[in-house]
Amino acid sequence: MSSKEMVIANAPCSYGAFEITVGVDPNVPPGAQLLEAVADAGYRGIDLGPLGYLGGPDDLPERLHSRDLTLAGGYFEVPFSEPAQLPDELQRLESLLDVFDAAANGGPVARPTVADAGSESRRAYPGRAHDDHSLGWDDAGWRQFADAMARLAERCRARGYEPTFHPHTATYIEAPWEIDRLLALTDVSVCLDTGHLLIGGGDPVQAVRDWGSRINHVHLKDAKLAVIDEIVVDRAPVRAIWERGAFCRLGTGDVALDDVLDQLREHDYHGWLVVEQDILPDPADPGRPVSDQRLNRDYLRARGL
Repeated sequence: MSSKEMVIANAPCSYGAFEITVGVDPNVPPGAQLLEAVADAGYRGIDLGPLGYLGGPDDLPERLHSRDLTLAGGYFEVPFSEPAQLPDELQRLESLLDVFDAAANGGPVARPTVADAGSESRRAYPGRAHDDHSLGWDDAGWRQFADAMARLAERCRARGYEPTFHPHTATYIEAPWEIDRLLALTDVSVCLDTGHLLIGGGDPVQAVRDWGSRINHVHLKDAKLAVIDEIVVDRAPVRAIWERGAFCRLGTGDVALDDVLDQLREHDYHGWLVVEQDILPDPADPGRPVSDQRLNRDYLRARGL
């Protein structure tokens, strides 16, 4: 597995396993079953999902190795608006990086994928910060964020990992103007999440043109713009994104995926390309995530990936 190519991974959220469902929804598939589906579909890597879901330092390495999978990254949400929590977050980061160390087995290095935890006000108005800057941090809040991010990045780099920052729906770094501010205030590169960027009011193709040199990780999603627009107009809370099925199979939504891939190639992007199709578990159709992720892999294979 060359470190100079785009390497295709999948993510637990594509099977309904992420922070709001693991340990809560009884229909979340067991971690070992999910890994089997990912390997069978032909993916070469997997994102970690919630810490412990796929396993820990003792058992995850063998679970990955036996299926010829590599760890692509791990999502790490930080409440940047609550600086008193930073010491605990730094300690929690060490636990994440311990899993990375144990699971390392060649290929592109896993990315600590840092994101803001948001707030009740941001969760209540996903996608609205693009036009309403009053929902964002003030200058003091941005300075507080930049200081905390510098400490987190320093800890990652000391352990041999270059972090990526994930602009995420319903957080304080969601809209394009907030991503611009992040890039100006820190030396951290970003994760291009094509679906979350669309919700935040951005254009994923233009994002690669504008930020290409600062993109070091990719979460490839497709999304239905009509559903997103409806959520914003309705001022629906963030859970509506998953309840209304905003994210869909690659090639069935409104993200210009071929143009995104062309731009990534033009900017010589190499590293993980993680397919994500965030869904809630559906007990009425438990087999759909497996078939969808096979189709997603076929979609990229047809494009030479």
